[in-house]
Amino acid sequence: MRIGELAEQTGLSRDTLRFYERRGLIKALRRPNGYRHYPAETLFLLGYIRTATRLGFTLAEIEMELPALWREGITAARVGEILANKIAVLDERIADLIGLRTELTAFLAAACPIVAA
Repeated sequence: MRIGELAEQTGLSRDTLRFYERRGLIKALRRPNGYRHYPAETLFLLGYIRTATRLGFTLAEIEMELPALWREGITAARVGEILANKIAVLDERIADLIGLRTELTAFLAAACPIVAA
């Protein structure tokens, strides 16, 4: 399918698709006329990328797992490991944010006599 069709079916812009192609996340074949042609499995791959980014994975993290996805598929054990690692990172960020909020609340109380009362 051509880039316009892929953009329409996925809701992604053509620029995003070109960016993903430059990053090596998706691949297009070039027709003799220079147009990009994307194989049908690109739809699956873009769905995977979209879901992973929505779950907080970076494109670099997604890129690391793509070869395994295409070679032998990602096993349930590997998915569990990836998700557990992401949860650990999120837990750290949440703890940092709670600490920051506590610190900001203390500054607010010290700076504002109404809040301190």
